[in-house]
Amino acid sequence: MLSTLLDQLHSIPLWHLIGLFIAGIISFVLSTVSGGGGALLLIPVISFMIGAPAAPPVVNLGTFISRPSRLILFWHDIDWSLVKYYAPSAIIGALLAGFLFSQLHATWIQIVVALFLISTVFQYRFGEVTKTFHLPKIYFIPLGFLVSIIGTLAGGLGPVLNPFYMNVGLKKEDLIATKTANSFFVGIAQIGSYAFFGVLTAKLWVYGVILGLGAVVGNIIGKRFLAGMSVGQFQALFIGLMVLSGIVMLLDNIRACWIFAN
Repeated sequence: MLSTLLDQLHSIPLWHLIGLFIAGIISFVLSTVSGGGGALLLIPVISFMIGAPAAPPVVNLGTFISRPSRLILFWHDIDWSLVKYYAPSAIIGALLAGFLFSQLHATWIQIVVALFLISTVFQYRFGEVTKTFHLPKIYFIPLGFLVSIIGTLAGGLGPVLNPFYMNVGLKKEDLIATKTANSFFVGIAQIGSYAFFGVLTAKLWVYGVILGLGAVVGNIIGKRFLAGMSVGQFQALFIGLMVLSGIVMLLDNIRACWIFAN
């Protein structure tokens, strides 16, 4: 396996490797200081570099590789009571989605998600409110199942969960920490299902590892920025990146639909 990966490494253009590493750093600095969205911002970049079909497994592999570093950085802020509701059903959803990945076209799902993300700026009244609805933790059982299915198909839907985390009272480090713990367990199922169903080739493993190493560096840098931010500043960035992620996703899928139609 190692020799195969090294052979693939030599066949990949150097600018791909450098570009992936830098993209991982930038996107995960933003992701750390604003509560998520790094994976969504990476999807159009990865799609441009290696093609849209390869983007979801590469982005999910890269983000999975980066998660242990973020878990270590935020370990003491994790809300484990929320993880126990979310993670088991999300793991089941990710395993199911690994099978469905080659069977479905996720464009219409991504458009709906994009509109939801853009709407958060209105839900939170441009940052004037911190909660928009009451959400018991038990609701994270069906939420985990649905979001992990869509996220495995689409390549990353981290910002979709942010309003739900905020509506159970998570605000800053605890939001990022709990979200990372949930994502780590789901990531094991995602990567396992991709590998089992033959989605991850040797070249995609190389892409994912390089992306993940950049994301680790981004996590470390982002943690330092986050420590100096107020809750209000965090929420402003949090809402802004969700809207930006939604716009990027919407435009990318409109373009894909136009290309398909022509």
